[in-house]
Amino acid sequence: MKVASDIASGLMPGDFIALNGELGSGKTVFVKGLAEGLGVREHLYVNSPTFVILKEYRGDIDLYHFDVYRLDYDHFVDSLDYRKYFYGEGVTVVEWADRIKDALPEEHLEVTIEHAGPDKRRMRFNPAGGRYIEIIGSLGEKHENTGI
Repeated sequence: MKVASDIASGLMPGDFIALNGELGSGKTVFVKGLAEGLGVREHLYVNSPTFVILKEYRGDIDLYHFDVYRLDYDHFVDSLDYRKYFYGEGVTVVEWADRIKDALPEEHLEVTIEHAGPDKRRMRFNPAGGRYIEIIGSLGEKHENTGI
């Protein structure tokens, strides 16, 4: 949650995070941290929108949380008006983003979370675009000697 909250401090409306990782790796916990960093008061109540596809959270910057685990690309782009969220006035995060890779904005931050032990996670960041490169650079500086 701390890493995600720190990332959120550099985000602006219209930013996009593509979140990947196997079941139970901590994707939804990461989104809770984003929500906290974006000023969502009830960030601890953030949960996965697996069965509803999208949840919206109001904060200093609104958060649009998608989970596309149960969808394929064609169903996603044909049945949802996703563009109003992907290019909207809040921050959008999509869990299982690799399932809709061709629909993702050209510039985005891809975060992959992996198990690194029973209580440890490894995060890999793939920034696509200058703003996201800066955000990850800033994150590295904040956590340089923390073990995070």
